[in-house]
Amino acid sequence: MNLAGLYTILLLVVSNVFMTFAWYGHLKMKEYSWFAALPLFGVILISWGIAFFEYCFQVPANRLGFQGNGGPFSLMQLKIIQEVITLTVFVLFSTLAFKTETFRWNHVLAFVFLVAAVYLVFKK
Repeated sequence: MNLAGLYTILLLVVSNVFMTFAWYGHLKMKEYSWFAALPLFGVILISWGIAFFEYCFQVPANRLGFQGNGGPFSLMQLKIIQEVITLTVFVLFSTLAFKTETFRWNHVLAFVFLVAAVYLVFKK
């Protein structure tokens, strides 16, 4: 893998941290009274603001990594990489932020299948 591939993956990781917080962070933030008092529209606006930064990393990652732009990855490979990163970031977030969530054997098996998908999508 070349430097563009590494940058693509790093940008996707950062993007997914923002995405996970935009999608699920409000579930944790409701523990704070000021946040819990916000109307749904306020929560949506905050999530959109966070998602803006997700796109600031996601779009360059895809442009840099896509073969059609000189990058190392096909469109399918980019998507599978992104999905594995998304699940990895989500598992870390959910187990650290939500102590009631558990990581079970079926989750591990599903993750193994996704890693297998990465292998298969890169197979010629």
